[in-house]
Formats: sequence, structure tokens, C-alpha cells
Amino acid sequence: MVTCWKRSENRLEETQCTDGAPPAALQSHFPHKAFWVSLSASLLLLVITLGLTGHLGLSQPHSQPSQIVRVSVQDQTGVVINQSAVVDQQNDLVTFSVTSPANQTSTVLFDVKHGLICYKPVDQDTCFLQKMEESDYDNVHSLLHEQTHQSHFQLSGNETQRQTEFLGVLAASQVEVSTLEEPLQALCHNSSVHWTRRANGPGKQRLVYFCIDICFPSNICVSVCFYYLPE
Repeated sequence: MVTCWKRSENRLEETQCTDGAPPAALQSHFPHKAFWVSLSASLLLLVITLGLTGHLGLSQPHSQPSQIVRVSVQDQTGVVINQSAVVDQQNDLVTFSVTSPANQTSTVLFDVKHGLICYKPVDQDTCFLQKMEESDYDNVHSLLHEQTHQSHFQLSGNETQRQTEFLGVLAASQVEVSTLEEPLQALCHNSSVHWTRRANGPGKQRLVYFCIDICFPSNICVSVCFYYLPE
């Protein structure tokens, strides 16, 4: 700062000099500078926000619609069996609707995420649960994890591998429907639910009550037969 003197009515008075720059010019310079700094910071913040929003939008998985796959095959008597499967890849669910030669439809739900199979026979207020095994995962793997645009599979009866599985029903092991996961609850609403276990066969003293035939696009058909175990 420079001290200056000016004459006023025959006396000298002390005042401040600004090196020739008008004080108003200096004061107006700083508001303009603050304005541009604030604007630059706002634009930078906007760019960062848009970038994060775009990244999150791209990283979110897109929901995939369910696909309906139809499978047709001749049984051992030459009768054509038609069935359909609703494939929900997002939730790891495969729901088979199996139509018998008598035109009656049973439902079989593979809940791969929780490792369960639920059988809902036609005209029965009962569901049967089974824990998935390695062969069950293999059978539904092609439907869930292999991209295919084919919606109808016509299996060759002569080349189809046929298997039979026996499930013993544990009549005393009734399950509360409310304890099941949502897909199973919806299927078994107002029905009794029982656990089953795989066995070699019912034996001579036990009768097989019914069977459900399930065919997979991998050219494998499994006949799942149920019988009741002694309590």
C-alpha cells in the first residue's frame, strides 16, 4: 500500500493510493472470478453425477422374459405325449406341464436355486417334494443355461433314453405350505405337502399309485413313480 498526501485548504491530509488502479475496478474483478470458479465446480459435479448414473444403469441386469418350450415324444405304446416347460432363467425355475394320454395335466416345478423339485399330480390336493440330485441338475441344465431359439423339440422314440425313478412318500412328514419359497407356495396353495425320498423300488408289499413322465430336450425321458412308505 502507498501513502499519498493531498492539499486541502492549506493543509496536507494523508490518504491511500492504489498504484493508479481505480478501487472500483479491483472490487469488480473478484466477483467475476468467484462466479467462474463456482460455475466450473457445478459443471464438474454434473459430469461426475451423469457418469455414475450411466455406469449404474449399465451394470444393472436386464430382466429376461420367460420362455415356453414344447416337447413331444411317443411313449412305448406309440402314443404321442405333449408337454410344455416354462423356463424362467432369471429365477432359475423350470415348470413342466405334463399331459397324460388321458389328456390330464400334472405340474412339475424344478426350483434350481433352492435345489427342490415339487410334483403336483392332476386331480390331487397334494404336493410332493424331492431334493434335487446331480442327474436332476443335468436334465434341466440345457433349458436354463444354453441359449436356444428353438421352442419345439420333437424327440425320436427309438433314440430316447428312458429311465424310471421311484419316490417313497413319507406320509408323516407333512410340511407347512407357509414355510416354502414363493413359487412352491403358489403351486401348492390349499394342498398338503409331503417329503419323498428316492428308493430302488416299492417291493412286493407296496403298490405304485401313479407315475409322471417328464421328457427333456436332451432326449431323456424319466418316469417318476410314487408309492407310500409305512409310517
